[in-house]
Amino acid sequence: MKQSTSEFLQLNGLRAHVRIWGPRDAPALFMLHGWMDVSASFQFLVDALTREWRVLALDWRGFGLSQWTNQSYWFPNYIADLDALLRHYSPDTPARLVGHSLGGNAACLYAGIRPERVARVATLEGFGLHVTDSAEAPERYAKWLDQQSAGPVFNRYADRAALAARLQSVNARLTASQADFLAEHIGQENDAKEVVAAADPYHRQTSPILYRLGDAKACWRQVTAPVLWVAAKESFVMKSFASEAGLADYRERIACFRDIRVEMLEDAGHNMHHDQPQRLARLIEEFF
Repeated sequence: MKQSTSEFLQLNGLRAHVRIWGPRDAPALFMLHGWMDVSASFQFLVDALTREWRVLALDWRGFGLSQWTNQSYWFPNYIADLDALLRHYSPDTPARLVGHSLGGNAACLYAGIRPERVARVATLEGFGLHVTDSAEAPERYAKWLDQQSAGPVFNRYADRAALAARLQSVNARLTASQADFLAEHIGQENDAKEVVAAADPYHRQTSPILYRLGDAKACWRQVTAPVLWVAAKESFVMKSFASEAGLADYRERIACFRDIRVEMLEDAGHNMHHDQPQRLARLIEEFF
């Protein structure tokens, strides 16, 4: 297992944790994790890389070892934190970005907002969210208000072994050693010696802000960097696009990018960097 080090810096007023693998003089590769995940989750993918890279993986605000806000989180903050991260580590060089899920969404939006700052971007099922309708707004706001009043709620586990068992129950492809590793980093002990997610529970609250696919597409159309779009055949994301209308929506999203390579990983779910790290590493290294 390749060893990582940790660095802490201030990003937009919050203490941020960056996990780093590889020598300082190697080409930089920025990895951005998904929702309710942490930077250490890329360990299996980093171990599978055959070239020498300096991999820099941020714990998004409110996740892992980065500072919590203890209040609602807004997606534009991820874009701002990514911008600050790149100003710190790659101020003069366009960056290579790899983002999973939430991280892929942030990377693709950023690549359209600051196209001159991105050399290439690989999105691992960060394909945008499901379309929402304005009619949903009253119910979404009401649910958010109720959650604000009730306060945050943790999922609790007796110990890390219980969390590891839960991870394997959700993803049967995980080996016992992978699940143990993830439980060590995704979980943390509370004062009662229970294990809870290493994530601010406010992340679990409903966002009252509706997703506007048209806004995302407008950003995607401004991306000038080559894009690697990687899907997992067995993921819930791809199953959600299975209908005729869903497939049309999926193709329209891909068509927004002017220079795109689309790949499908067999025998992999949404967390493809856990399920098929060697095959994914080959795709990433070929692309970059």
